[in-house]
Amino acid sequence: MEEKKKLPIGIEFFKDFKADNFYYVDKTGFISELLRTRGSVNLFTRPRRFGKSLNLDMLKSFFEIGMDPSLFDGLEISKEAELCEQYMGRYPVISVSLKDVDGEDYQAAFEAFSAVISEEATRLDYLLQSDKLTQYDKAKLVRLIEGELDKPIYLQSGLKLLTSLLYKHYEVPVIVLIDEYDVPLDKAYQRGYYSEMVQLIRLLFSRLLKTNANMHFAVITGCLRIARESIFTGLNNFKVRTISDVRFAEHFGFTNEEVKSMLSYYGLEDKYNLFKEWYDGYHFGNVDVYCPWSVINQCDKFCESGNAQIESHWANSSNNAIIKEIIEEATESTRSDIEALISGETVKKRLIPELTYTDFDSRDIDIRQSYLWSVLFATGYITDAGEPENGVHTLAIPNKEVLGIYDTKIHSWLRVKATGNTVNWHRFCSAFKEGDAETIQVVFNEFMADSISIRDTYVKKEMKENFYHGMLLGLLKAEGSWIVKSNAESGTGYTDIKLVIPPERTGCIIEVKYAENGTFETACRKAMKQIDHDGYVVSLKQEGMQTIHKYGIACYKKNCRVIYQEEKI
Repeated sequence: MEEKKKLPIGIEFFKDFKADNFYYVDKTGFISELLRTRGSVNLFTRPRRFGKSLNLDMLKSFFEIGMDPSLFDGLEISKEAELCEQYMGRYPVISVSLKDVDGEDYQAAFEAFSAVISEEATRLDYLLQSDKLTQYDKAKLVRLIEGELDKPIYLQSGLKLLTSLLYKHYEVPVIVLIDEYDVPLDKAYQRGYYSEMVQLIRLLFSRLLKTNANMHFAVITGCLRIARESIFTGLNNFKVRTISDVRFAEHFGFTNEEVKSMLSYYGLEDKYNLFKEWYDGYHFGNVDVYCPWSVINQCDKFCESGNAQIESHWANSSNNAIIKEIIEEATESTRSDIEALISGETVKKRLIPELTYTDFDSRDIDIRQSYLWSVLFATGYITDAGEPENGVHTLAIPNKEVLGIYDTKIHSWLRVKATGNTVNWHRFCSAFKEGDAETIQVVFNEFMADSISIRDTYVKKEMKENFYHGMLLGLLKAEGSWIVKSNAESGTGYTDIKLVIPPERTGCIIEVKYAENGTFETACRKAMKQIDHDGYVVSLKQEGMQTIHKYGIACYKKNCRVIYQEEKI
């Protein structure tokens, strides 16, 4: 039996797929489309974990002089013999990633940036043996290799210098590849030195990309489309390919057919509907795509065990700060939009194609919200649910994985905000301990009045119940000294929330129901009946609880009803 290829979790170097027998989803069509339609500078924006870094390394592996042609045997690009003859292995390449350019202050970030330039110069140290470079040229290269970039001018000119040295050596113009160009700007904005970093990158890009006779073309990738006047001033023949563009749409992320082929290869065809529900739903141009990071990781989980739980993978690899920011600043209108999205509806928004981080500092909250929606779109937290019209996009949450991020973050936000009101929160917790259903109902309604709710739409009932379940669970867990368990096995079933207060030997069983169309009394009675029928109090009795409270809680939109019974010991 033939050994299956390994799943490429975290593999970013194209050569490793063949060398180490990893499964590869063929994206080499990106090369031919780039060569047919490229400009002098080509910017591709996509969310994180959608294959940008791997595609850039694929370009390096294809174009660079001295590359291994066998890497592309049997792949789509190999069918274009004339193109391969003309371009494969014909160009010197500069390739840098800015993903690690970070620091608590500008000086630390500057040093991290210097290290990136130094590392690439070190990779090209064979130029020190070139008989086409002068001693002066080589001295400047040594300066780059040793990281002696103490003045901004040296760093800003470093990459352009490398293009000059490579051109002198090969007498062939250089292809420049820059990955994650916007990461230093994001980090700088968060840490308070944004203006200095903008100035640094603007001058670096201007010197490298503008009227550089030593450069053939450049490809740049990132999440956001930073405004041209911010860092790309004066560039001609500058082409931007965003997630809304039709061209290149299928080259980032996995298409439906690619996912089906992968699942078939690993014998996981029966898991297709799960993958589609959890990881599909992104709309790039005119193509629907899956998050490749999540597909690969979950495929690996199922290969390990067919009974593995389906999980959220992209959420743990991405920065979710933007979700927190949007929720914390939510106006009533924005809150209503979030409620609609969580409920499976769509919202219409005019998005701003080019961004600068300073736009987030506008005193006008409506302007800030508009920019934040644009960032959510660019970073993959929402996606097109139809064709944009005159700049207005119909937006939706793409899939169950991303929905879980909203759900988790909203519960976290609510818990922080609610527990910040210590008087009310202590009343809430004390009421559970004392069997005071009236106070629980009053305070929980107050919490929900200032929160996100889930609408009574076509979203499954179980999901609505889970939403309120999670909200209540977070509030109770924040108490800290109590033992709070979710979906705990008890009697003949699993209770929503089991709560134990050890010092008082008091236990609570809480069953949460969604009161469809506001049928609170019916939902409460159903909750209480389930507690009794399935014997949820059994485990509390076995643990020696002397007082047991039973709560049936029914929720609908931003309202709840609570009924209570004390279990006789």
